Amino acid sequence: MELILLSKGRGHLGHVRLGATSVWLSIFAAAFVVCAGIFYTGFRMAGAFGVADPKSQVDTWRSDLGEQQAMLDATRDAVAQNLDALALRLGQMNARVLRLDALGQRLTQMAGLDDGEFDFSSLPSLGGPEEPIAIADVDQAPGLLTALDRLGAQLEDRQQQLNVLEDFLLNRKLRDEVRPEGRPVTSGYISSMFGNRTDPFTGRAAFHKGVDFAGREGNEVVAVASGVVTWSGDRYGYGQMVEINHGNGYLTRYAHNSDNLVAVGDTVKRGDTIAVMGSTGRATGPNLHFEVMHNGRVVNPLSYVNQ
Repeated sequence: MELILLSKGRGHLGHVRLGATSVWLSIFAAAFVVCAGIFYTGFRMAGAFGVADPKSQVDTWRSDLGEQQAMLDATRDAVAQNLDALALRLGQMNARVLRLDALGQRLTQMAGLDDGEFDFSSLPSLGGPEEPIAIADVDQAPGLLTALDRLGAQLEDRQQQLNVLEDFLLNRKLRDEVRPEGRPVTSGYISSMFGNRTDPFTGRAAFHKGVDFAGREGNEVVAVASGVVTWSGDRYGYGQMVEINHGNGYLTRYAHNSDNLVAVGDTVKRGDTIAVMGSTGRATGPNLHFEVMHNGRVVNPLSYVNQ
């Protein structure tokens, strides 16, 4: 190869002849210098961006990936455990609903209520406009949540029905407790009826406001309903008398006692012993004069005694 050297001012200056070997060595040297420069530049840039050691970086990425996989596995296990816990809770709630249903049906039958007044065998009746689904619920287990919502609604409905039933039964029990019922003596027989009779002291016709139970001195006198004692002491014509206010307009009187066992203000229950039979006051012998008043008027005690 021959290289011709030229000068702008002087024209032709000379020429240099190169052999083939020299040419190839020159090209190789130039290429080497260019590659070395590129490699050096890339090495400096890699150092500047933190990837000077690719193997170390790969190892770091592999370690991070392993940690993320471990976190994913732990999250999956936690979700599985939570689902198991939800399923267990669902079973417990379902068992509770069944027990409440059985209790409600038994109480309804015991109370003698009409069929359908309290229904513990079907789902509660629901209503209302359609509401949008909350975004937070989309990623949750829909089957379990639906079942839990349904059981929650059943529990709420059963609880409301049981509360109403409890109030009804308590009110009825209170009404039954305060309504006079049964015999006011533990032993004895009816010796005088309610209504018109011949007065045993005057022989004239008179109205008898109660029922007399003849018996032995010392026989027990018992309350026929729950209430509060409003009189305990001597009263003209009655002798030693106990008067009990039962509420709802009911009041009972127990007269001719030899001894009163309760005082004014005492609370008594049906069947409690309140006095001892005697013959105090206007009486011909040991007996209990028993009166029932309702809304301020005397009524025939036999309608309560014979129940």
